[in-house]
Amino acid sequence: MSQKVFDYRLLRRTVKSPIFTTLAFVAIFFFVYADTIVSNLPMPPAFLTSTHEHHLDDHHTTETVSITKLAIQEKIDEFTNDEFLDPLIPPDNVTKEERLVWFRRKLPELEILQSNDFTQKFHGRVLEFLNNGCSTQFYMIWLSPAKSFGKREFLAMDTLFNSHPKGCLIIISRSMDSELGYRILKPLLDRDFKILAITPDLPFLVKNTPAESWLDEMKSGRRDPGNIPLSQNLSNLIRLAMLYKYGGVYLDTDFIILKDFSGLRNAVGAQSIDSKSKNWTRLNGAVMIFDIHHPLLRDFLDEFASTYNGNKWGYNGPYLVSRVIEKVGSTPGYNLTILPLEAFYPVDWNRIGRLYTKPKTDLESRWEERMLNELHGGETYAIHLWNKRSRMLAIEEGSVMARLISENCVICQDIYAS
Repeated sequence: MSQKVFDYRLLRRTVKSPIFTTLAFVAIFFFVYADTIVSNLPMPPAFLTSTHEHHLDDHHTTETVSITKLAIQEKIDEFTNDEFLDPLIPPDNVTKEERLVWFRRKLPELEILQSNDFTQKFHGRVLEFLNNGCSTQFYMIWLSPAKSFGKREFLAMDTLFNSHPKGCLIIISRSMDSELGYRILKPLLDRDFKILAITPDLPFLVKNTPAESWLDEMKSGRRDPGNIPLSQNLSNLIRLAMLYKYGGVYLDTDFIILKDFSGLRNAVGAQSIDSKSKNWTRLNGAVMIFDIHHPLLRDFLDEFASTYNGNKWGYNGPYLVSRVIEKVGSTPGYNLTILPLEAFYPVDWNRIGRLYTKPKTDLESRWEERMLNELHGGETYAIHLWNKRSRMLAIEEGSVMARLISENCVICQDIYAS
């Protein structure tokens, strides 16, 4: 998934902190005059004011949840003027019942859950695009605003086309399927690389899959989305559905690509291994390569729908991939390949900063040369940059990252210190 969603809460706190006093005053003001605020809000849907009883997760509960807390939270959010505001991020510190009330109010705004005349062109647009002699079919997902698609996200595409000049890349994104998105992609489009930014049709993607019932429950407001931003879990779902419907390679946007993927088939990469047995202990879905309609993908979709938990980070993503493959990965006919750490995750998230720093001693210089030799000469296809950890790090000239970029890019945008 784009990693912007993961950093939203941190970003929001950063935005708020310089104006904490002002926001505190605003919050107190709204609490004192809560009745006035609520009375001046747009008329809420009927279920918010109804005294009828509703069923929440099979518990017979009278829904008398006050919307005052939610209204105040939304008013405070407006004062942050946060350009990355995501309507799929639930309010903090609310009960499950309050979150369900909030989610039902938000449902009319959540266009990504619906089909319309435009999104229903999705399948035809995808087929037309892929019918262009693609050497490899790649997919990325961007559920954040187009204006937050930055140079480091561009780097993933830039290095992808350096290694796969005849490849095709589909970016599943409503925001990038726009004039601004076109301008962002134009440097690569002008070089005749094949890229399509496309607004997804989620109901079509999950149709006739185990995840169809999950989406129906979400759209009805019966299923708790959880306190994890729903965008994150929609990204987990969309990547599985895209691979199931069309086959190919899914990639997160925080990678630098070093090598051609065309020799890989039905594969995922190990993120961690047991130091003694050398067996994998965790897999990761940031890169997945699968044939169309591969049965393991259906297993993933079934697990997503049947065990969905929106309150645990990673539960419906990397942890899902790990637990499903642990159960069924050795099924005859699956022909699944588990690639070693070096394939996609040669540097752990807590050590990624070392790649961004210019060596200052002879010892560090020797380490850098050794690292570059291992990355270029070994089994590394791509390097996951753990954007949540590295996005704020400056890329120093002479660092491993700077050298990898210069050796593996086409456009080679200047992203030092960005």
